[in-house]
Amino acid sequence: MGRTEAHRTARTVDARAARAMVVCAALVAALALLALMSLCIGSASIELPDIWRLIAAGPASSTESCIIWDIRLPRIVTSILLGGALSLSGMLLQTFFNNPIADPFVLGISSGARFTVALTMIVVLGANGIMGPWMSVAAALTGSLATMALVLLIARRVRTQSMLIVAGVMVGYICSAATNFLIAFADDQSIVNLQNWSQGSFSGSRWSDAVLIAVFVVAALGVVLALSKPLGAYQLEETYARSVGVNVLALRLAIVLISSLLSACVVAFAGPVSFVGIAAPHIAKLLCGTSRPLLVTPACFLTGAVFCCGCDLIARTLFSPVELSVSAVTAVFGAPIVIALMLKRKGMR
Repeated sequence: MGRTEAHRTARTVDARAARAMVVCAALVAALALLALMSLCIGSASIELPDIWRLIAAGPASSTESCIIWDIRLPRIVTSILLGGALSLSGMLLQTFFNNPIADPFVLGISSGARFTVALTMIVVLGANGIMGPWMSVAAALTGSLATMALVLLIARRVRTQSMLIVAGVMVGYICSAATNFLIAFADDQSIVNLQNWSQGSFSGSRWSDAVLIAVFVVAALGVVLALSKPLGAYQLEETYARSVGVNVLALRLAIVLISSLLSACVVAFAGPVSFVGIAAPHIAKLLCGTSRPLLVTPACFLTGAVFCCGCDLIARTLFSPVELSVSAVTAVFGAPIVIALMLKRKGMR
């Protein structure tokens, strides 16, 4: 009887692994299709057969090749990497707080990072300095960690997860108000830079930024995959994780640092982007039919990448030549998912 049960469990695991692989393959195909559409569609339309020729010709061969190499390709790569980063950060925070609607935007972490980047930008630009990418990431990471520390302090005081979310939203509002106060008293050049960045957009992405983002995001993805087993145990309650030898304190610290770093990368290079961190992990788990970190983490990253790449395409083409903020588009698609999750939780209670 025990052997039969073991065989049945093994078959279930194999079936879920196969399903996760199929889901990842489908997401990669969808991502490739969106990337091609993003290369073709824009203020200057480019035919699909010409795309490969222009890519092979290099960035300096013609105006169209410059559009592909210098504008669209780095923007696509950035949206893919940062979309995956947001999704991973949301998955980690949902695991950490055991709350399905926890993510960097809702908990105010993105707003805290936005405030410190805005403050640094005003100080540096006001002194006629240059705001480099490393400085942006460092400022955003400082804000993310500070806000996370505040949220964790609140989490120790409140008794319900709903109050934690409310507290996070209030922290976000305070940080947003402080950022708006800074913008109101900034000089003209700082205001232009802050307003363009603070709306949430992948426009203006450069290859140097994409390379730096890739370093952080790929490293974080590798660490999350390496922590899949302890994360799976942690999902089954902290007591169980300790009983199987997981260093819970070290794991919690790793979750905080990785999720804060991923959120900081997004804010530093694209500004605040809403709802991706909530919606994408749940879509990935639904598609894979499991919440096992080893199986769902790649699908989670790819889902966030598809989500942001698609929303960015809509943001820049829907009312062209006027470009929407990507955060506005992600909210349109992500907010209904959050509402559905809240209604589902209420129904289960």
